[in-house]
Amino acid sequence: MQPNKHLTILFDRLVEDRNIHPTHISLYFSLFQYWNINRFQNPITITREEIMLVSKIGSRATYHKCMRELNDKGYIKYEPTFNPFKGSSVLLFNFSEEETVIP
Repeated sequence: MQPNKHLTILFDRLVEDRNIHPTHISLYFSLFQYWNINRFQNPITITREEIMLVSKIGSRATYHKCMRELNDKGYIKYEPTFNPFKGSSVLLFNFSEEETVIP
């Protein structure tokens, strides 16, 4: 994993994507930080409450909408859990690898 290259490619994608808003960016960078803390191992396990707190998202509806849209646009692969004792799974794609194909 090359974090600088990943962030450069990510930034270029964010600039080009007219449907990405500050809330998406805040959410993505919160997920990226958890991925970084976990030494870029995939998937990471998250809880909605922690990520909402870190990303400064106050609405569950906004959180779920942004997670779904980041998933649908190929920034992440989000697998929610409905078990309150188990965190959701998020896979962040490594944009620094040239063979990574993003929809």
